Amino acid sequence: MNAAIAIPTSGAAPVRGSPETSAILCQGLSKTYGNIQALAELELSVPYGSVFGFLGRNGAGKTTTMRLLAGLAHPSAGHAWVGGWETTGVNRLARTRFGYLPQDPAFYSWMSAREYLDYIGRIQGLSGMERKRQIGEMLELSDLQEASRRRIGGYSGGMVQRLGIAQALMGHPPVLLLDEPTSSLDPAGRHEVLEMISKIRGNATVFFSSHILNDIERVCDTVAVLHKGRLILVSGREELLEKYAVNAAELELSAAGQGSAGDPLATFLDALKQLAWVANIKREGSVLRIMAHNVPLAKKELLPMIVQHGLEVDRYEWVRPSLEDIFLQLSSEE
Repeated sequence: MNAAIAIPTSGAAPVRGSPETSAILCQGLSKTYGNIQALAELELSVPYGSVFGFLGRNGAGKTTTMRLLAGLAHPSAGHAWVGGWETTGVNRLARTRFGYLPQDPAFYSWMSAREYLDYIGRIQGLSGMERKRQIGEMLELSDLQEASRRRIGGYSGGMVQRLGIAQALMGHPPVLLLDEPTSSLDPAGRHEVLEMISKIRGNATVFFSSHILNDIERVCDTVAVLHKGRLILVSGREELLEKYAVNAAELELSAAGQGSAGDPLATFLDALKQLAWVANIKREGSVLRIMAHNVPLAKKELLPMIVQHGLEVDRYEWVRPSLEDIFLQLSSEE
C-alpha cells in the first residue's frame, strides 16, 4: 500500500488512475446547495478489491459523495466513475456496476427476506435458477437463513442492515457502496454488520462511509478523511497508524512490582534516567510510559533491562495511536 498522502485542500491535480483501472474514480467532483459547498473538488481513486473507509464527521459531505457516486444527485462540477462506468452521466447501465445501501434503508415490512431478495433479483432480470442460487448465497452470507421467512418488519436493526447489504450484492456487482451502515446500531448489531463486511473482502470493492472511527479501523485497509467537504488525506490504514505512531513503550506492572525505594522498580527507573535514548518517563498507577528519542535502540535495550532488574510486568507494548487520535489531530489542523 502507499504511504499516507496529504491531499491539497484546493487546486488539487487529478489523481492517478483511470476509469478502467479504478473501482471508483472521482475527478473534480463538487456539489453546491445554494451557498453551501457540500463537496469541493474531490479527487479520489479507489483500487479494486479494497475495503475503503470514507471517514468524516456528520456533515462532512460523505452522504453527498455517496449520492453522487450512485447517480442519485447531479454534481455541480466534475465526474465520477464506478466499476468503469460514469455514474455522473446519463447512462443507466452504470447502475449495474455497483450495489448501494443508503444510510436509512427502507424495505417492504410485510415481505420476508427471501421474498425481498427474490424481488430484487427479478428487477435485475435474473433467471429463476440464478435467483434461487443467489438468494441462498446471500442468506448464508448475511446469516439470515433461519429468519428468511419472517416478516422484515420484525427484524432487529442489525438484521435489517445485513439484509440491506445482501440486497446490494444481488447480481454480484463489482463495487459496493455502503453509507453509514453501522451508525444507528447497538454494539451487537455493529459487530454483525462488520463481520459481514469482512466476509465480502476480496469478492467486491467495498466503499464504506462512517463517522465511527473504530468501525473504519477494524475492517478497512485504506482510509480517506473528508473534512468540511474537502478530502484532506488518503492512506493505507497500517501506514497511517505507523506515520502517527507515538514513540513510547508502556509497561503495566504487576502488583508485586510496585514497591517503594530500594525495590527493583526504583533501581530500574534510576537506570532508565541515565540512558540517552530516554526522552521522558511517566507513571500513572500501575502503568509506566517511557518516551524514546531513538526507538530502534530503545526496542533493543528495554526488554533486557526489564529482565535484568527482575520486574514483574503484566503488559509490555509499543503504543500505537488509534484512528480517533489521528482523526482529531488532522481535523484540528484544518
